[in-house]
Amino acid sequence: MMEMRPVEIDGVWFQAVSMKLPKTNFMAVTNDVGYIMCGALDVGLLNEKLADREIVAGRAVGVRSIEQLLDAPLESITIAAEKLGIHEGMTGREALLKMK
Repeated sequence: MMEMRPVEIDGVWFQAVSMKLPKTNFMAVTNDVGYIMCGALDVGLLNEKLADREIVAGRAVGVRSIEQLLDAPLESITIAAEKLGIHEGMTGREALLKMK
């Protein structure tokens, strides 16, 4: 099953996507600037092989719902996210608000 829904954080709107997969779940919250995602995100790939794209993204691990993704501390972030003031340990919600 796949679900897409809008998410509002302090008056700023994002799009949340979640999908139930065999033995795991996929989750992301995004806007036109960047996104946060569950543990499936390969931050190393984005920073190394796709560095020229300057993708703004953060990864939270151990989350099972969009709400947990928003509240969880980011375990890793891209270089482009760091340039926006996003840092590891920041909650997904805080990181998204830097992506305005």
